[in-house]
This record gives sequence, C-alpha cells and structure tokens, in this order.
Amino acid sequence: MRSYLPRVILVAVIATASMSAAGSSRAQEASGVRYADVRAGAYSIVAEVRARPGKEAHLREATLPLVALVRSDPKNLVYFLQEDRAAPGRFVFYEIFATREDFEAHNRMPYVKDWFAKLSELADGGVTVTRMQILGGSAPHHRD
Repeated sequence: MRSYLPRVILVAVIATASMSAAGSSRAQEASGVRYADVRAGAYSIVAEVRARPGKEAHLREATLPLVALVRSDPKNLVYFLQEDRAAPGRFVFYEIFATREDFEAHNRMPYVKDWFAKLSELADGGVTVTRMQILGGSAPHHRD
C-alpha cells in the first residue's frame, strides 16, 4: 500500500495544478479580450502614427495612458498599442468596436481629443487609419 501513496499524491498534485491553470485561463479571458463580443462585421481599426525625429519618447509617454483609458471604455472590445521594434517611434494601434458609431463615440472622448491635439508637436504627419471589418467572428450582431 505504501508504494501506491506517492502515485496518489502525484495524481492529486497534477489534478490540482490542472484545475488551477484552467481557472487562471478563464480569469484571463474574462478580463482580457472578449472574443464572444467580437461579432462578424465588427468595426476594426488599424492606425499608425510616427514620431517626429527626437520625439519618440515624448510620443510614447503621451500615448501609453490611452491603453488603460480605452480598455476601460465598455464599448471597446479590443485595444492594443504596439511599437515597431526596428523603428522606435512608429506606433500601430489595433482596435475593435462593435459598430462605427461606437468608434466615433470613442474619438469624441476628451482623452482622445487631447491626444490628437498633441500630435502636431509630436508626430511626423497625422494618423494613418485603415478601417476594416471583422470576418469569422461570432454571429452578426443585430441592433434594434
């Protein structure tokens, strides 16, 4: 009987670890990207802005607060800010909203307007925006 005890303990440890990892995965999903909310046809944006030479750190500093602010907007489904590793100061945004109206409401937020106002000093040109739609998401969202 004693020879089975280490196996029983090992099985219990593995089962506990598996349940813990599964719970952790669900928690990350719940507080992260809400894939179930991303419907086919959702309004997606890929935007790019480049810093003026010598303004890379300033543009990064002005842009980083947008991550928490936009992600806290209940109408935002996905928001990523990325910086090109090979070209520091080149920022690419990836954003998903359920509708164009939700995206336009986002652009009217005071913190977004404030950020755009800083671009004349910090950015080399404006923001290049590509408006896209999500394919292969959940069933289309029907609005009443």
